[in-house]
Amino acid sequence: MMSFQNRFSFGRLLAASVTALGLLAAGPAAAVDAIKILVPANPGGGWDQTGRGLQQALQQSGVKRVQVDNKGGAAGTIGLAQFVNSAKGDPGALLVGGSVMVGGIALNKSPVNLSQVTPIARLTGEYDVLVVPANSPIKSLKDLMAQFKSNPGSVSWGGGSAGGTDHIIVGMIAQSQGIDVSKINYIAFAGGGEAQASVMGGHVTVGLSGYNEFASQIEAKKLRPLAVTSGKRLPGIDVPTLKEQGVDVELANWRGVFGGPGLNDAQKKELTAAVEAAVKSKSWQDLLQKNGWSDVYLAGDAFKNYLDNEIASTEKIIGGLGLVKK
Repeated sequence: MMSFQNRFSFGRLLAASVTALGLLAAGPAAAVDAIKILVPANPGGGWDQTGRGLQQALQQSGVKRVQVDNKGGAAGTIGLAQFVNSAKGDPGALLVGGSVMVGGIALNKSPVNLSQVTPIARLTGEYDVLVVPANSPIKSLKDLMAQFKSNPGSVSWGGGSAGGTDHIIVGMIAQSQGIDVSKINYIAFAGGGEAQASVMGGHVTVGLSGYNEFASQIEAKKLRPLAVTSGKRLPGIDVPTLKEQGVDVELANWRGVFGGPGLNDAQKKELTAAVEAAVKSKSWQDLLQKNGWSDVYLAGDAFKNYLDNEIASTEKIIGGLGLVKK
């Protein structure tokens, strides 16, 4: 018969084994157990969708508590300023940002910039499509470029906010064709929906925005797509790229996340690992598919180098467009 001491030891071993099996079933515990995500925009837009999608993905991958707050305005720079002041050394703070913020900082000569935060990862990319109304005399990108070269001001471009990704794409197209960027006739709209209405109504020559903004009207044959701004054709979408039609331009409206100022290497590593686990989750992969976002995950020094190059090129283009506030 087993002695009391032996029965007690066996009981402890059995309890420990059950506990261990339970932990394995639940998955590995996240090194970061609480994260606050600041979305520097109002609810409902692309940054907000990114932040709230990341919230679910982080929770699915093991982070116990994830909170999302919104602080919109000035292309994200108001939220950036708040984050810089409140998140110093905080290993559980994340800021959503991206190419629109890079443009907003350059455009507004913001006193705060992305050198004051810690780059963590680029997450998603959304490529633009150039569209004209179905009854437009412009039948191809070749037709559009011919008119743009002969009379730049006669082509009105409808897109998102001044200095944003859409505007920068037009600037890059002009530069690639040897056209003076100061002659661009760009009309800024609050969002893709307004740009779409303007194109449909014939108020602008060509519209550009993320492909999903125009997808239903393209499928209904009410808008004619001329080109996408990706390096390769988008999966399942039979629209040629700018590059394959001789216009050497590629650009995505990318979104990513940043940590607070002054993180040490260990804190940065743990926060990056939490984000990397989240983007591998089913929740995140489902979000990419639902929104038609490209997975352009990039972390560490590679993301920092990408960001430095993106800032330099954006500042140069926005300066050339004559948009920088004095």
